[in-house]
Amino acid sequence: MAVTEKSVLDALKTVKDPEMNLNLVVLGLIYDVDVKEGHADVRMSLTSPMCPVAEEIVNMAQEAVLGVEGIETAKVQLTFDPPWTPERISPLIRSSLGI
Repeated sequence: MAVTEKSVLDALKTVKDPEMNLNLVVLGLIYDVDVKEGHADVRMSLTSPMCPVAEEIVNMAQEAVLGVEGIETAKVQLTFDPPWTPERISPLIRSSLGI
């Protein structure tokens, strides 16, 4: 069975931002997922470019993607272009957070 973008996103939902305690997908930190022939490229951001655990979060995202059945290699690229803003969080979650 072919690996889908959805299966990679589902795996990334297991990785939480330690400050907000919400997963990377819900927070809108995953900018792009491209899956081709057993390889996944993920472009993601963080809530702050000064995040003290940035490397750890990227490593956890990489491990989650590599845990998807059918993914043999993965590259997780960190970007701050465009910068993340709370508007990237889904409206329902923003409402529950009071933002």
